[in-house]
Order: sequence, then structure tokens, then C-alpha cells
Amino acid sequence: MSTSTITKGDNWMRLLKGEMPEYVPVYDMGWGVRIPAMRGTVNEDGSGRDIFGVERVIDSAGILPPMPKTHDFMLTDITKWRDVVKVPDFSGLDWAAMAKEAKDARNPEAPWGGGAGFGVFQTLMALMGFTEGLTACFEEPEEVKELLSYLTDFMVDNAKRFLEHYRPEFATYGDDIAHERNPFLSLPMFQDIIAPCWRRYYEVFASEGIPCTMHNCGHFEEYVDDIVDMGVWFWEPAQSTNDLLALKAKYGRRLAVCEGFEVRFLSDDLNEEEVRAMYRARIDEMAPGGGYCIFDFHPEALGSWAPREVELFTWTWDEFNKIRYSYY
Repeated sequence: MSTSTITKGDNWMRLLKGEMPEYVPVYDMGWGVRIPAMRGTVNEDGSGRDIFGVERVIDSAGILPPMPKTHDFMLTDITKWRDVVKVPDFSGLDWAAMAKEAKDARNPEAPWGGGAGFGVFQTLMALMGFTEGLTACFEEPEEVKELLSYLTDFMVDNAKRFLEHYRPEFATYGDDIAHERNPFLSLPMFQDIIAPCWRRYYEVFASEGIPCTMHNCGHFEEYVDDIVDMGVWFWEPAQSTNDLLALKAKYGRRLAVCEGFEVRFLSDDLNEEEVRAMYRARIDEMAPGGGYCIFDFHPEALGSWAPREVELFTWTWDEFNKIRYSYY
């Protein structure tokens, strides 16, 4: 057992700043403060409409968060985006009051941070669907860039107000742009269309010395050089389809990664000891030298997950708690 008195939030903040933590940290996506108005309209079951009017629905398995409806898209012609897409008017928001309410309700064990951004790539896909959205990136890149610049203007304005009133220790952003095998866009297309939007958002915080995080699932490693250059210090979830050992060797603690072990890829034939051994081996690879953490997943909170996945998480979570203090 550890004798450390440092909170898990402060331990993670050491990781985020490129410092050595006292023990292998955990990360909780729930730490990130969000602006209430940016949630859109949410029904009791979690469905609703986002701030642009895109309908969000719960899938048949009841898995959250709600996803954009996969038909009847709002935008069917990228050249008509000016007639369809309107950012909401946040001029009447009381940012000081929102910040005070959030600070009064904060968990003292958690770090203080969050963001006022939304994924521009994901927003484009929500508005148009993947087929038309990706086609637009190829056939009408200038129209796509103008739409995303318009969205980013709004996002940067919110980020500046968030910075002023919330004074966060860290800033978050997420924009899933990759499948588990490959990114959805080539690197040149990403650098031309998407990266300038991300960079403008991150610059609000990086210019003030505030470390930034990136949420991006899937095979994302081709974009890592760019996000590090933007001021990102932490990437989650760094899935095992990426060459995480190569990234660790390249960046050290300059880019901390979260996870790198997915139980969904494990064979049903594996028994408990085999799973625990594989998990220990992964932590043994990733934890030394710092720059690594895992999600603060508690098996009892997995709800409607498949029984086998809950079982696997129960084993790996227990194993992590046995070894988390062994490396530093």
C-alpha cells in the first residue's frame, strides 16, 4: 500500500506537466468542466439536439453518449452551409456566475480544468454524415475550411471567456478523427483542413502556459507530431493499435498517454491469470519513466456493458491496484 498523501488529481497534474508522478496516475474524463449551454437540449434519456440542431439518439444497446442520427442529415450540400449552420448566441451568458457555480461544486480531489470547445471534424460528420462529409473534404475543401473556420471563431471566443473566468489548470479538447485501424483523413488533408482549427483553439490556452489535453480514439499516431506542436501534453485514449512504445521513446514525458490496453481485443479463451499477466506486462512496458496513466474505470460503474467485459475490467482494475505503486 502507498503512504503517499498526494491526491490522484495532483498526481495526474504532475503527469500533465511532464513531471514524474508519485505513482502511476489515473485519469477521469469527468474531471473536465463543460459549459452548460454547450450541451444543447437534452432529454431525460440523454437524447436530444446539440447546439447546431443535430438530433442525438441512444443506440439500441443503450450505450451513452448519444450519437448523431445516421439519416436525414441537416446539411446535404456543403456549398449551402451558410443557409443551414448557425452558431448559437451566447452573448447573454453570465460567465462569472457559471464559473462560480462550477468552482463551488468542484471535487477538491480533482484537478481544475476543462474546455469550451467541440470537435470540428465530428461536427461536420454530424451535420452531413460520413459519406457526404468525407466526400466534401475531398471535392470542396475550401467550402469545408470556411465552415470549420466559422465554427472555430465561435469556439475560440468561448475559449477566451472560459480562460478569463474559470482560470483552468488544464484545457481539454476532443475530436474523434480515426478508426481503430486508420485515420479518416490523410495527413496532408488533416494538416490543411482540421489542424488549423485545433491550433487556433489550443493557442488560447498554450499562449498562457496552460497544458492541453486531446481526446481522440483510434489509430491516431500520424497526427501526434502536430498536436504536440500545438501544445498538447496528454492524449487519451491512446489505444493499442498505435505504436505507443515508439511514441514513448520519442517524446518521453513530453506527451503523456492514457491506457493502451483494450479488454475488447482479448480472446474469450483467456483465463483470469493469463489476462492479469498480459495486463502486468503492458504496465511494465508503459509505466517506467512516467508519461503514462490509465482511466479511472471502476467495474461496478460499467452498467450495461457485456458480462465478459465487466469480468475482464474487474481483473485488470484489481491488478492495477496491486502494482500501481511499484514503479516510482
